[in-house]
Amino acid sequence: MHILIIEDEAILAMHLQMFLEELGADSCAVAATQAEAVREALDHKPDLIASDLILPQGSGPGAVKMIRSRLGDIPVIYITGSPEEARLADPGPPVITKPIRWLDLVGVTQDHGLPSPLPAETE
Repeated sequence: MHILIIEDEAILAMHLQMFLEELGADSCAVAATQAEAVREALDHKPDLIASDLILPQGSGPGAVKMIRSRLGDIPVIYITGSPEEARLADPGPPVITKPIRWLDLVGVTQDHGLPSPLPAETE
C-alpha cells in the first residue's frame, strides 16, 4: 500500500511516515504544498491519502479534489487542527484532530487495509 502524506510540518510528516510504515504501508510520499501533492500522486498513485487541511500554498482538500479528478476516488483521512473546517470542505472522509492520538490513526487506517499492530483480542 502506497500512502501520500500531505503535511507541511516536517517533523509531523516524518512521524506520520514512520508510523504508517510501521503499520504496514509499503511506501509513503510526503508533500508540503497542494502542487507537490498533485505531482507526487501523478508520479505514484496512492492507495490512501493522509492530508492536513491548511498548507502554505493551496490546501489539502484542494489537492485531494485535483488528485481525485485525475486518478479517481482515492480514500482520504484528514489530520488537522481544524476538524470543523475539514468536515465542511470535504464532509465524507474521517477526520483525526491534532494533536494526533495514534490509536485513532490505527483505527482509521485499518478501515483502509493496513493491519493492526495490536494483538487480536481473544475470548
